[in-house]
Amino acid sequence: MHNPVGYWQACIEHAELTDVGLRRANNQDSKASMLAGNEVDFFRRGHLFMVADGMGRHAAGELASKISCDTVPLEYFKQPDAPPPLALKAALEEGNRRIFERGSQNPDFKGMGTTTSVLVLMPQGALCGHVGDSRVYRLRGTRLEQLTFDHSVVWEMRAAAKQTGAEIPAFIPKNYITRSLGHDANVRVDLEGPFPLAVGDTFLLCSDGLSGQVEDDEIGGILASMPPAEAAQTFIDLANLRGGPDNITVLIAKVVDLTAVQNAKPPKMPRRPAGELVHPVVWAAMGTTAVLGAALTVSGKVIPGLAAAALSLVLGLVAFAKLMTSSSGIWRSRPLGGGPHTSLVCQVNDAFAAKLESLAQQLRDSATQQQFNVNTSSYERECDAARKAKAAGQFGVAVRHFGLAISGLMRELRRRRPAANGPVILDDE
Repeated sequence: MHNPVGYWQACIEHAELTDVGLRRANNQDSKASMLAGNEVDFFRRGHLFMVADGMGRHAAGELASKISCDTVPLEYFKQPDAPPPLALKAALEEGNRRIFERGSQNPDFKGMGTTTSVLVLMPQGALCGHVGDSRVYRLRGTRLEQLTFDHSVVWEMRAAAKQTGAEIPAFIPKNYITRSLGHDANVRVDLEGPFPLAVGDTFLLCSDGLSGQVEDDEIGGILASMPPAEAAQTFIDLANLRGGPDNITVLIAKVVDLTAVQNAKPPKMPRRPAGELVHPVVWAAMGTTAVLGAALTVSGKVIPGLAAAALSLVLGLVAFAKLMTSSSGIWRSRPLGGGPHTSLVCQVNDAFAAKLESLAQQLRDSATQQQFNVNTSSYERECDAARKAKAAGQFGVAVRHFGLAISGLMRELRRRRPAANGPVILDDE
């Protein structure tokens, strides 16, 4: 029985958006997605998604995040014989090297860096690799989990406080990060996973332009109530309604079907010959030292002979280790990292639907007060459908329609408001 054509891509639904926000002149965020092009790549490497949030003067942050998103996917897929965690770590380290090198060549780019968070979805599970405070979340049922650890001063102090009982000073800014790609010649990469996949699992990657403006319970409620494309737009609009102080990037990947994946017969993985997996110099040195050791021992020079034989053995062990760590995509290590690092049950109930209803009404009132001449027919239609669903106890449906109402009115405002009037901002927090 043949595996269904294209099942490795059909099992995932994904959407991605980025927005400059309302306070920045340029967008220093970048994003990338690279879906496995065939069955072998899916089992060996999976689908890759990533978000990067750049930092630096002039256009340095924009360049740093772009280099990261250009480098990491290509480097990850270039290493088909390495286990996925090692390939992902090496890809992030290569991204760091290239950004640091570029920053060192131009005084305007000196010190530039970027956060980078990567999600890989494979039949064996979900793998995360990250540096910085861009986040990867997973919603399973009603539970929202943050799979990544923020490399920020606040999170590092919070982790230390659990051991010492110390309190975190309120004046510590939340956006001071402790690690980034490109800032130093070397970087410490965190790996998390693998996390087993289940149908309905919804993963969110985002820059802090979203997580800084939208609370975790709101993230979980919206992910649970809207398909990826609608949820992504709603997230962008909510962050902008709350001031849009930073660039906002959102990437959502949802597991919609695993039947074909679970029933599929894993394809035969092509492997390179053993001689190609280990550098030829290693093989040559191993053979040379073995012959030399034997010759020295026979001629009576036992100690030098044993030393040469020992060196040959060491080289053989190096080659064996390389062969054993080469993999067709199968995990060869225990779970990595300490995630999930946060866990929250998100209630999609009457109160949550009422919260979005209030946001929608505030947006409508603000547009009226500022005399924006916009077509509100779609907005009214979505709000009517939302209120009917809310009255019937269909709170997820109500949340979806209120989200669509907000996004629809925001779209009209972007089209029609005079630039001199400035952005529409809700101070609801």
